[in-house]
Amino acid sequence: MSPAEIAGTVLGVIGVALMVRRNAWGWPVGLVQVVISAWVFLEAKLYSDVLLQVFFFAIQAYGWWHWRRGAAVEGGLPVTRIGGAALAKWAAAGGVVTLVWGEVMRRGTDAALPHWDAFILVFSILSQWLQARKRLENWAGWMAVNA
Repeated sequence: MSPAEIAGTVLGVIGVALMVRRNAWGWPVGLVQVVISAWVFLEAKLYSDVLLQVFFFAIQAYGWWHWRRGAAVEGGLPVTRIGGAALAKWAAAGGVVTLVWGEVMRRGTDAALPHWDAFILVFSILSQWLQARKRLENWAGWMAVNA
């Protein structure tokens, strides 16, 4: 492992620990971690992963802004749930986008596991969005992606 990979991993663990504690400092730590990861992926010529890191950078910045704005409200920004019907819609939309993107990757690239890769991409994006909105279900999404 390179020093950049180690730094990115350590910052990722710190960022998750801060998120578990609902500490807004997890967002700037995540921003630095994403920049390091993008650099590592660029060096490895993993361009789709670089693109995912660009998205993560944008949503990390949004999450930091959203949480900081919510902190100004009395009691702070609460952790909420999206509900069963909304969760089913998110999961179904994620499944459809995964199938479509996986098929695009299968037909248009030499990707080794295009549908698995598509699943990781799509559900990482959905989980990051839910995390930025302080929705409890983000953790289930991250567990599925990382399993």
